[in-house]
Amino acid sequence: MILKRCRAHGVHSLRGKLTVANVALLALGIVVATAVSLMGMRYYLLDQVDSELLRMRDSLESTQLTARQIDSLSALAFVREGRAPEAQGPPDADSLFAVVDAEGRALTLGTFEPTANQRALAAAVDDPRALTGDADPRDVTVDDSPFRVIGASLPDGSVILVAGSTDALHKGMAKALKLDLFFGVLLLALLAVLTMLSVRRRLRPLEDMVETSSAIAEGDLARRVPSNHHPTQEVEQLRLALNSMLQQVEVAYRTRERSAAQLRRFVADASHELRTPLSAIRGYLQLYDKGMLREPAERKRAWDRMTGEADRMGRLVDELLTLARLDQQPELRFRNVDLSRLVRDAAEDLRAQQPGRPVSVSAEGAVLVRADESGLRQVLGNLVANVRTHTPADVAVVLDLERVDGVVRVRVADEGPGLAEEDAARIFDRFFRAGGGAGSGLGMAIVQGVAAAHGGEVTVRTSPGSGLTVTVTLPAGLCEVSS
Repeated sequence: MILKRCRAHGVHSLRGKLTVANVALLALGIVVATAVSLMGMRYYLLDQVDSELLRMRDSLESTQLTARQIDSLSALAFVREGRAPEAQGPPDADSLFAVVDAEGRALTLGTFEPTANQRALAAAVDDPRALTGDADPRDVTVDDSPFRVIGASLPDGSVILVAGSTDALHKGMAKALKLDLFFGVLLLALLAVLTMLSVRRRLRPLEDMVETSSAIAEGDLARRVPSNHHPTQEVEQLRLALNSMLQQVEVAYRTRERSAAQLRRFVADASHELRTPLSAIRGYLQLYDKGMLREPAERKRAWDRMTGEADRMGRLVDELLTLARLDQQPELRFRNVDLSRLVRDAAEDLRAQQPGRPVSVSAEGAVLVRADESGLRQVLGNLVANVRTHTPADVAVVLDLERVDGVVRVRVADEGPGLAEEDAARIFDRFFRAGGGAGSGLGMAIVQGVAAAHGGEVTVRTSPGSGLTVTVTLPAGLCEVSS
């Protein structure tokens, strides 16, 4: 399973690198711990063997006996009992004795000739005299078996070699090393499995981020990184930051798409609106060029029509320029403006244009605001023109001005046919005309643009058969009231 995961994610992935790093650190720790423990065990056991050999040397040297005296007194009877002369095989006892002369040859004790093991011990020691002066025993190999040997000098110049076997020590260390290796490998495998599982759980949020990014790259902009049940602080912070960024990216993308669609629609509508007067003017010019307008009355009518279409095209261009300037967020010329006077002027203009229309005005006193006067006049003019264009001439209109909670509201309400819900949702779209009526379809867009440039807003309340009420609200920071 581990090999499959490593092949799936690769050792160069973050998961693989963390697993390899943990396993390598544990392996290094196991190697160091094993080396220290084996060295400590070897030092302890060798110290026991060396201590025994040193005690035996001190005992032999303290007797001051020669080799002949030892033979005559049978002081080494235990040697003959423990190491029979017929034993010719490899040494298998824990200790071995041999008496050698100054040249290192094994000597005969009484009637007993040196055994093969004693000769091998004597041959393994190059300088017996040097052993008598060493503070610690030396390592020698007798018939492929490890020993620790030390020398005790006798008064007659001979040397007794005393050797202790370390074969059990080396076998014990080998077994301990095998056990350490076995449990070390088992522990490394267990750590690798646990690391893979832990890292997989910890890195699951990162995998979710990769899946989310891939889904977004494929077009699913609403995709977000899901929350984890047990997130770490850093990963959770990364998830929240990434989701916030994705939200902003989605909003920016939707806004750009919407702006691009509006721009395409705006260009198409503008082209269509400008094409109509241009086509009319071009038609009359072709009639004049071909001499088909012979009568003065026909020429005057054609001239009046071309002038009217040119005026219409001029107004359309002016409105487009106004919207373009508003889109660029220009610096407005703010000064104290009596908004009450502007409302009364708009009402008088409407009465002059449509004398039969009932017009009610509620704008008493003076309401001063810091605003751009030409912009506010255009707002009121467009609202009044909207009423004049889209409602019958006998429908009542109410122009209301009030100050509430530090804001100023200008309300223009009529009792006309009103708008359907879908038309009301598009009332601020450029070139939108409900039911394909008259006008350029830019008036309400300009009203919204000017109000937004002043930091205000425009709201609409309408329903079929209940008229239309448009409310322009200016923020409190622009308002100063005086009586």
